Amino acid sequence: MTPFELNRTQTVPLPLEQAFSFFGDPSNLEAITPPWLRFAIVEAPDELRAGSRLRYRLRLFGLPLGWTTEIAVWQPPRRFVDVQLRGPYLEWVHTHRLESVSGGTEIFDSVRYRIAGGPLAPLAQRLLVRRWLDEIFDFRRGRIAELLR
Repeated sequence: MTPFELNRTQTVPLPLEQAFSFFGDPSNLEAITPPWLRFAIVEAPDELRAGSRLRYRLRLFGLPLGWTTEIAVWQPPRRFVDVQLRGPYLEWVHTHRLESVSGGTEIFDSVRYRIAGGPLAPLAQRLLVRRWLDEIFDFRRGRIAELLR
């Protein structure tokens, strides 16, 4: 099955290094995740680097869900990639790219993901998963704008 993709871009009025350092602190992930997910970091290093593993828990429909990711690529201050090792997706590769632009830093998120469901996966994607991801990334965009002004 072909993976789905989600792309988002926003600009914050901070220098590149300062914007990147925000994402280098794992504790900021909770601050940019919607409260309805009841997201909590279970285990994370103080600072991210290639090979860092993070464990989270969250809730979907009231059901607890574990998620483990690894930082597969770490190229400060321009790029990092986290990959799901265990969690709700068959595949989850989240590329974060930051670039210095006039007025601040452009933050580009690209997520490539695959979901379970066989032949029904495209329907689940269209009716549920994409809406959830849009809500999550809309919330994330707003919080990043608030926190990185």
